[in-house]
Amino acid sequence: MLRRVLVAVAMVMAMAAPAAGQTDAEWQKVIAAARKEGRLVLYTASIGSPFYKEVARTFEAKYGIRVEALEARASEIRERVRIEQAAGRFIADVHHNGATTTWLMQQEGALQPHGGVPNARNVMPPYEADDVRLPSDVTSFVILINRTMVKEADEPKSWKDMLDPKWTGKILADDMRALGGGAVFFAVTHDLFGKAFHEKLAAQKLVFSRDLRNNERRTARGEYPLYFPFVLAYYTQIKNLPVKVVIPDEGRLYVRFDLAMLKNAPHPNAARLFMHHFLEVESQLVYANAGYSPVVKGVLERSSPDMRPFLATKAMGTTVPERQTEMLELAKQLYK
Repeated sequence: MLRRVLVAVAMVMAMAAPAAGQTDAEWQKVIAAARKEGRLVLYTASIGSPFYKEVARTFEAKYGIRVEALEARASEIRERVRIEQAAGRFIADVHHNGATTTWLMQQEGALQPHGGVPNARNVMPPYEADDVRLPSDVTSFVILINRTMVKEADEPKSWKDMLDPKWTGKILADDMRALGGGAVFFAVTHDLFGKAFHEKLAAQKLVFSRDLRNNERRTARGEYPLYFPFVLAYYTQIKNLPVKVVIPDEGRLYVRFDLAMLKNAPHPNAARLFMHHFLEVESQLVYANAGYSPVVKGVLERSSPDMRPFLATKAMGTTVPERQTEMLELAKQLYK
């Protein structure tokens, strides 16, 4: 009994500590220093997203620190940072981008350790935080069907059900030969089901399209009864159309967005504080209510009843950055 009590006390003390190796007083110094810096520059690949803007707004209101954001495509941000740092110009503090791009930039030496963020201890599996990268939000991919064309008995229960001959020539899909949801689907299902699965799926005469927002509309109009992989977060915008989300038994695919501190960040304390704020329950709820999976504990049960059943499903898998090129080349060979 004594051992259990001691273990429980140790867990409570660990939860109370701001971050590994830090005291509350030390974290308060970080907050004070961040307020003194008074400014934060954010580079984000979330083009047009209102969600990070809402998190930035609450950060400004809470701490009085101004956030200046630059939006650009993932590859453009990577190149911009490379040019700036090569010229000795260190402008941005926080990098907000997909996990693969973040990993690549870490290999290139463009990032630095963040120094510890209290809310990192609340990150839940299968998402992980380390001394450089912190997960911020998760985009999930599922199957979208036209509910007037697909009877309930015919709805796919597994990703493998798309091999059924009845779907031949009737599947609209994101292109697996280019970066995006299609590439995520290919990589994860290749590792789970094997190459033979994709050889059979290629024989289903898939119709590839990279026009994501139009693909869901084409499905709703009845051009195709089934579309994959569909971005779950888009469902809130089309739920009144004749469509239905199907999450296969194996789970939903996902890609993670990460936060990281850029090398020689001009406002390092504000950067740490912003990353901490991004992992607050209230910040994560902004994303969860929009259909993005939260990455910290205590959010799912407070999320919108409309999205909670989807977000509570199993996270099936994601891509491995080191194998990105290999998987894209293999997809090009199988889907000609």
